[in-house]
Amino acid sequence: MFTLHIQNEIASFSAWTNAFDRYDKARRDHGVLAYRITQPVDDEHLVYIELDFATREDATGFVALLERIWQTPLSQGVSATHTAPELREVRVQQQLVVA
Repeated sequence: MFTLHIQNEIASFSAWTNAFDRYDKARRDHGVLAYRITQPVDDEHLVYIELDFATREDATGFVALLERIWQTPLSQGVSATHTAPELREVRVQQQLVVA
């Protein structure tokens, strides 16, 4: 599995989430299997996004779509800055079940 890791600086989490949600179909149509959104507990103006893909090709191909999305007025209105996506390979993933 491969993950694109992105960091965005935002003004409002709810406004950013509304914009992010509008691209749900695009994520599904372009191979995103799952995603996680996290924030530092002490900085409400940062979000970290991790998009999971089955293949490296799907993940790298998605970057071009991200670049187009970031050029839209909607995206530019809710995100002050973003880092270039960092491609990561998932080496170990374990879900623990607490009895």
